[in-house]
Amino acid sequence: MENRDKKQAALDAIFADDPLDLLRVKAAASPARSMDDRLVVAFQEILTFWEKYGRLPAADGGVQEHQLLARLRNLQSDPRKVELLKPTDRYGLLEMALPDVPFDGDGAVATLDDIFSDDLFNLFENDATATALFNLKHVPSVTGRAETDFVAQRRPCTDFEVYESSFKAVQKDLSEGTRKLLPFKEDNLREGHFYVHNGVLLLLEKADVEQKAESYSSGARVRKDGRTRVIFENGTESNMLFRSLYKALLANGKAVSEHEYAVAGQLAQNFNAVTEADQETGYIYILRSRSQKPEIKNLGNLYKIGYSTIPVAERIKNAVKEPTYLMAEVTLVGTYKCYNLNPQRFEQLLHNFFGAVCLQADVFDEKGRRYTPREWFVAPLQVIERVIELIVSGEIVHFRYDALREQIIEK
Repeated sequence: MENRDKKQAALDAIFADDPLDLLRVKAAASPARSMDDRLVVAFQEILTFWEKYGRLPAADGGVQEHQLLARLRNLQSDPRKVELLKPTDRYGLLEMALPDVPFDGDGAVATLDDIFSDDLFNLFENDATATALFNLKHVPSVTGRAETDFVAQRRPCTDFEVYESSFKAVQKDLSEGTRKLLPFKEDNLREGHFYVHNGVLLLLEKADVEQKAESYSSGARVRKDGRTRVIFENGTESNMLFRSLYKALLANGKAVSEHEYAVAGQLAQNFNAVTEADQETGYIYILRSRSQKPEIKNLGNLYKIGYSTIPVAERIKNAVKEPTYLMAEVTLVGTYKCYNLNPQRFEQLLHNFFGAVCLQADVFDEKGRRYTPREWFVAPLQVIERVIELIVSGEIVHFRYDALREQIIEK
């Protein structure tokens, strides 16, 4: 009994002197996930991607899309996996045709897609190790919160046939150039207008928006928010928040311009419907740059066509400090009083008409920040003056600008 006590005491001393916890018995790990469970989870990531973007992962869409595309190809090639996943394949992804994977002549690996496709040991089947390869840590996401709401409520649009023809018409207009993709601004976000996000055309069909005053450390600001109804060209819809739609488009979106005929007609109507009760809303102006930079000075027919809600002399008094004026003094060539003018529509028509001769130049402000002014055009003054007359009359839609001959010609 005494010997046993001594042995026990010796063992207790050994366990007590274990600073690295090498002798501590750890709890058994949770049972490993079965292969079938891992396949379902892996396929669910592909389904989530489809629900988020309305398309299959692309071969040139980045590392994560490579992974998902290769995973789908692997699943499609195995009848057993297809049969297992059929009950969860609510979009028919396992039957969709996929692009070929490029290999070089002797079958060696040519792309990341090849690596993912040749996954003999299922290393990329969504286990923790594979997932960690593609998860960036300590890198803040600019659009994370907006993207969450942007895709959270996506569901099939039950009355999509009402909108389908409009989507086709807009795509046709874009291909023919009668509509343009414009940089997105918050003022562009309006009911009944089309936008593009991640290559998907969408319509803001309805927006129940309220303005609320919110306090921030920098001061009080008025914010718009509320639920929307957004229709996507892939036949889905969402009731995302107005702010979420705005942030998503601001991060990776474009505004679709109205058809040039509609824009010209509305401008002409506003110009020609002036009564005594109307007040002038601003000025269209034409400027010439006095910059001494050779690349600007040597352009003989370079003019800025702009719009201002205040007297032009007041607007241009600090031209040397503003990139939009090429950081140089300007000469006022002409002004036109405007009534009921929508400046965005006016700019759209100008950019459509003179797009081929828009100045392509980068300008840097006093802090070294780069800007690309978009209202300077290389065209004869008499042509510019005639174009403004055609915009006012609404006839602009029947003409185009021949940059080679520097002439306005009928379409």
